[in-house]
Amino acid sequence: MTQTRLHLTAGRAEANRIFVAFETEFEEDGFPIAVLEQDEERDIQEVSIYADGDIDDAERRMRQVLEGLSLQKTIEREILPDTDWVALSLEGLKPVRAGRFFVHGAHDRDKQRPGELSIEIEAGLAFGTGHHGTTSGCLDVLETVARRERPRNALDLGTGSAVLAIGLAKFAHIPVLATDIDPIATKVAADNARLNGVSAYVEAYTAPGFHHPIFAARGPFDLIVANILARPLMKLAPQMAHHLVPGGSIVLSGILERQRNAVLAAYIGQNFRHVRTLAREGWVTLHLKR
Repeated sequence: MTQTRLHLTAGRAEANRIFVAFETEFEEDGFPIAVLEQDEERDIQEVSIYADGDIDDAERRMRQVLEGLSLQKTIEREILPDTDWVALSLEGLKPVRAGRFFVHGAHDRDKQRPGELSIEIEAGLAFGTGHHGTTSGCLDVLETVARRERPRNALDLGTGSAVLAIGLAKFAHIPVLATDIDPIATKVAADNARLNGVSAYVEAYTAPGFHHPIFAARGPFDLIVANILARPLMKLAPQMAHHLVPGGSIVLSGILERQRNAVLAAYIGQNFRHVRTLAREGWVTLHLKR
């Protein structure tokens, strides 16, 4: 799909303010946002949003955010070629270690250390390579939860690349239902499960919500992990409680540090108890028990 880069320039302080405000505005759209230094001596930073769909609406919302910051900036457009930017950007990424997990591409197989659990994820069309703070944070917390609680039936909600489901299957050797609303993501998830030798444990399924019969058929679960976004997580709190056994654990991420308390409040209202918060790269991963 063709993307458009909407970009503007500002000084470092302004650019940081703009970045944070854009991140909040476009949080649910999933548009990549970047700040790059153009000229250090003259203090020129470039803020970019990589948008698709209704570009005029995206630019209008950008202008509204700038007005709210009392800033007047020229927004320019650049039409990007139809390139697999995910694959291109991941080619040079280094492997990631999170607890016992070693997340890597095919070219880094030989870097695995003794005792590590390898998760091979290639560049693809689904979120989750281990490089984002939410994914590595989830892997760290999942290792602790799985070791202490020995779950027997798990759900990875919004699985993306299935990196978390694969990690759980490799560590705990338990069945994991890996669901996503995107059929492309579930195909990638199934392919990755086969690549990592855990297709017998991981079932990838396209399911738009908890009303889908697959959850009743495979649940209730004693461990649910969901690395999505704060607002959907808050809305899902009652259904999470319904599909989790008493005493079960949930691991939540995709939550900015400033959103932590609001998400916690939604789950405490459903009789969950906060166990742990892991902060990483401006994001938090929450462990709660019912």
